[in-house]
Parts: sequence; structure tokens; C-alpha cells
Amino acid sequence: MSLLSQSAHLGAELTQPAPVQLSRAEPSLAGVEDYLALLKPRVMSLVIFTALAGMVVAPGHLHPVLGFASLLCIAIGAGASGALNMWYDADIDAIMTRTRTRPIPAGRVTRSEAFSFGITLSVGSVLLLGLVANWLAAGLLAFTIFFYVVVYSMWLKRSTPQNIVIGGAAGAFPPMIGWAAATGTVSLESIVLFLIIFFWTPPHFWALALIKSEDYARAGIPMLPVVSGRAETRKQIMIYSLLLAPLGVVPWLMGFAGLTYGISAIVGGAIFLALAVQVARSGDDAAGDRTAKFLFGYSIFYLFALFAVLLIENRVQVLLGYIA
Repeated sequence: MSLLSQSAHLGAELTQPAPVQLSRAEPSLAGVEDYLALLKPRVMSLVIFTALAGMVVAPGHLHPVLGFASLLCIAIGAGASGALNMWYDADIDAIMTRTRTRPIPAGRVTRSEAFSFGITLSVGSVLLLGLVANWLAAGLLAFTIFFYVVVYSMWLKRSTPQNIVIGGAAGAFPPMIGWAAATGTVSLESIVLFLIIFFWTPPHFWALALIKSEDYARAGIPMLPVVSGRAETRKQIMIYSLLLAPLGVVPWLMGFAGLTYGISAIVGGAIFLALAVQVARSGDDAAGDRTAKFLFGYSIFYLFALFAVLLIENRVQVLLGYIA
């Protein structure tokens, strides 16, 4: 697929999976590790971590058992989204080098099995979260699954280069769900945590897209570097990084994070911006790919560090309160 000419042909035919024969009539002989892979455990770890932060930072007290059960439901819901995403994207996963070894394109799990697995986990996680926490949190989890599978996977991913920008909302909901599980409400603080992840997602994924642009083009996915070119992608990474860096400091400015978090957010955001500048100035060569890859790796560390400091700082404050 070329940069511009084929973007006009990404309409109706890309909204449906290609008729690739990836399933078998007989049951698969998949192992436990294959079903775990369907859950996208690396993505799930980020969901668990950010949901835990929202749950812990929220005011009030949630019983540890109910908190653990709620977190487990959120994790299962996230895994269900991953399984349904792999079910729908099995055709393009078979084309892309970084995904062709996933359980479905590799032939270890059938599409029907992945679909049944994802639907069962989706329904179970939402119902259980409603019972152990509250129905607002359950509703948010249900909407997150719907948004990721239907809005992002089935619609945006194959139809617009803004797929990551809009679809990134699905990955930003976990701290809001955690907050709602603990309080039964959605507050301005939880919205700020949502926005941090929302604005983090485009530079994070576009850095990867710069490296894997040929892979996305071969699969017919209209990622930004495929449709608008690498130079425009680097520019957009810079713009979103400029928005993200100050946004990361807002929890401290609002008072629900302390000085340690504020310093961490300022320093981490400055490094993020510096790397974005390097990416913006880089070229379409191996050195440019290395710079984008470094930003991609650092972006993961940046988000984990922000939420880790938020968690640790909150627990230390609670401990000091008990001692006092």
C-alpha cells in the first residue's frame, strides 16, 4: 500500500475481516499458554496497574477482598477485549510480522473458540464487577469492552488514521473504572487520570508505527505514517507530547498527588519532550527508527513511573496517617 493512493480504498472492504481461512472444523489443541496469550497479558498488566492506582487514590475505603475482586474483574474484562480483538483481527494478524505468531493465525486456536472465550469473559467480568463493587463501574467496564472491540477494532482501526487517537480512549478508562469501583462515582480527578493515558497513547503507538509502517501498509491498516507520511507522524508525536507533559503534572497541581509525584512528572515529562524533539528531527533511516524505538520504550516506562509514584506516595501518606 502506498502512502496516499491506497488510503482512498480503505473504506468498506477494510471494515470487514478479509476471508482468510484461519479456523478449523475440529476443536483446537491449544494449551493454557495460548489462551493466556489471547488475553494480551502485557496490555493487561498496564490496565491492572492504572486501575489499581485509580482505586487506591480514590477517597474512602474499599474492603481489600472487594478491591481485589474488582481489580480481577477489570483485568478479565481487559483480557476479554484482547481476545475479541484477536478474533476480529485474525486476518491482518496473519499478515503482519509482529502478530503472525499469535494463537489464531498460528493455527493453535480457532476463531470461534477465541470469540466464545472473549464473550464469556466479557459477560462474566461485567456481571461480577456489578455484584462485588457497583453497577457504575460495571457499566464503564462494559462500555470499555464495547469501545475497544466495536468502535476501535471493527470500525476505526481499518477506516481512519485517527484510529489510535479516538480508540485510545479504551485504554484510558481503567483508572476511572477503578475509581468508580471504590467510590461509586466519576470525579474530576479520575477524568484527569483518564486524560493522561488518552494523550499518552498517540505518541506511544505512533512511535511504534514509525518502525512498523511497512507492516501496517502490507496489512492495509491506515496508520498515520502509512496515510500521511512519516514526517507528519513525527510532527503529531511532537504535538501530543507537548500536551501530555504538562497534563502529567495536573494531579499534583490539583492536590491529589504530592510533591514527589510533581517532581517525577516534571522530570519525566521533560525527558519525554526531549525524546519527541529527537524523533521530530530524525530522518527516515535506521538512526531515525532507533530514536522512535527508544521513545516507544521510554513512553511505557513514563506511564508506569507516573502511576507507580502516585500509588507509593498515597500508601506512604496513609501509613504516616496511621502512625500519627
